[in-house]
Amino acid sequence: MTAAETAGSPWRRFWEHGGWWRSLLVVVAYYAVYQGVPLLFAPLFPAGETDEAAIVWIFTAIPVAFGGLVLVVLAWSLGWLRELFGPQPIRGRGWMWIAVVAVLLFNVLRFATIDYGEAGAGIVVAWLMAGLLVGFAEETLTRGFVVNLMRKGGYREITVALVSAALFALLHSGNLLTGQALVPTLLQLVYTFAFGICMYLALRVTGHLIWPILLHATTDPSIFLQTLHPAEGPLTAFAALGNPVVIVTGLVLLIFIRGKAGENAAGAGLVEPGTAVPGR
Repeated sequence: MTAAETAGSPWRRFWEHGGWWRSLLVVVAYYAVYQGVPLLFAPLFPAGETDEAAIVWIFTAIPVAFGGLVLVVLAWSLGWLRELFGPQPIRGRGWMWIAVVAVLLFNVLRFATIDYGEAGAGIVVAWLMAGLLVGFAEETLTRGFVVNLMRKGGYREITVALVSAALFALLHSGNLLTGQALVPTLLQLVYTFAFGICMYLALRVTGHLIWPILLHATTDPSIFLQTLHPAEGPLTAFAALGNPVVIVTGLVLLIFIRGKAGENAAGAGLVEPGTAVPGR
C-alpha cells in the first residue's frame, strides 16, 4: 500500500485503491444526479414548456451544474483537486494533437455555419452556457475521476483510455430512456466513444484537464445549434462531416496509445509512452 492508502479516513482509503468498478460507481452516481435534478426543478416551469432555451436550461444546464458541483465536492473530500486539475503524471506525444485539431476544426466550422438570426440570442446563450457546464462536468467525471481511478488501479494507458471513453459513451445510452430510437442511440454511442478517445488524447498532449474541458465545451453547442439552425451555403454541408471525422480519428489513434503512469527511474512520477512497464 502507498502512504495515501494507509493514511486518512476509510472514505479516502476506499477510493485510493482505484479500479474500473469504482470508476463505474462514480459514473452511475453522477448519472443519478443528472437525471434526478430535472424532477426537482421542472415543476418551477410552466407545464408543456416549448421554449427552446428554457428546455436547454431545465434539462441540460441546471442538471450538469449540480452534477459538476457534486464532483468538485467529492474531489475536495478526497484531496484530489490537485490530482485532477494539476499537471498530468504522464507526458503526451506530438501525434496526439491530431485529435485536438480534428475536434476543434469542425467545432469552428459548425459555429461559422449557424444561422444566428434564426436561432436568436436566447438559445445561443443557453447552449453556450450549457456547453461550458457539460464540458466541465463530463470531463471532470471521465477524464478526471475515471482516468485517475484507473491509474490508481495500476492499469496501462490503453486500458485507461478505453474505460474512460466507454463510460463516457455509457452516459449517453440513457437517451433510450427519454424516447430516442435504438439506431440513433447506437450511432451516438460510437461517436461518443471515439470522442472520448479524442478527449483523452487532448488530456495527454496538453497535460492539464482544463483543455479537454474547454474543447468539449465548444463541441455540444456547435453541434446542436448548427443542426437546429444551419446557415445556407456549401460550408454547412462540409461542417456536418465533423462527427464521421471524429469517429475515424478516435478509433484509429486509439491503436497507438502506449505507456503507463507511474514512477520512472529518476522518481519523477511518470513513465514515457512506449516504455515497457509490468502491469495490467
